[in-house]
Amino acid sequence: MDSSIIQFMPIIFIFVVMYFLVIRPQQKKAKTHRAMISNIRRGDTVVTGGGLIGKISKVNDDNEVTVELAEGIKVRIVRAMISEVRVKGEPVADKK
Repeated sequence: MDSSIIQFMPIIFIFVVMYFLVIRPQQKKAKTHRAMISNIRRGDTVVTGGGLIGKISKVNDDNEVTVELAEGIKVRIVRAMISEVRVKGEPVADKK
């Protein structure tokens, strides 16, 4: 019985090392990306997955935002395609 456990020790060790070197950091990165995506708001400057830089002009819903790439040029993108928030914008005052 002891010899069978000793034979599986290298395999178990490899899985433990893989977890701490690959899986765990990837999960942390995904968690921070989800938090960043959920906290974007109007006025933030963002970089899309395709490398386009623009300013959030409207948060449409949980999955979609409208980004102004240049003056008068607005595109709708999926939130998951935002790779980075460069500048957090000032909160926009609601017009009453």
